[in-house]
Amino acid sequence: MRNRVFNPREYRNTLGRFATGITIVTAFENGEPHGMTANAFVSVSLDPPLVLISLDNRSHMHRILSTGAKYGISVLAEDQRILSDHFAGRGVEEVQVRFISRAGAMLVEGAIACFVVRVRDVHPAGDHTLYVGIVEYYEEGEDRPLLFYGGQYAELKIKG
Repeated sequence: MRNRVFNPREYRNTLGRFATGITIVTAFENGEPHGMTANAFVSVSLDPPLVLISLDNRSHMHRILSTGAKYGISVLAEDQRILSDHFAGRGVEEVQVRFISRAGAMLVEGAIACFVVRVRDVHPAGDHTLYVGIVEYYEEGEDRPLLFYGGQYAELKIKG
């Protein structure tokens, strides 16, 4: 970025060149379920099994999670785009969200991978907070992932 004025829009567009999967993060607050779409999810360690999510400090989920909190991560299949839009607050009408319960957390039914995680470490990082969690449960399913690339949904093409 030398000799260049920092442009937030260009920076965001550049970050969008990294294709990601899409997850729904779910948690309970006072016994009520909450969920949000997130694509900032990464494996941190296999031993111990740690994952990380990055949440905007303005999000409701950021206010729910704290050290020791349990939450679910559901990796969406390509036919679950409507759920991504719904939990991103994009005004989708008449969405029937079906959840399953595993290890004390709710997960999205039909997701291609699911994790139940307990917050281990919380790290403020600019306008986001990084939540490192220990995986207490996981399962995988079949199907292709819902992807996000360049600010829009994308499909995985497998050669072969």
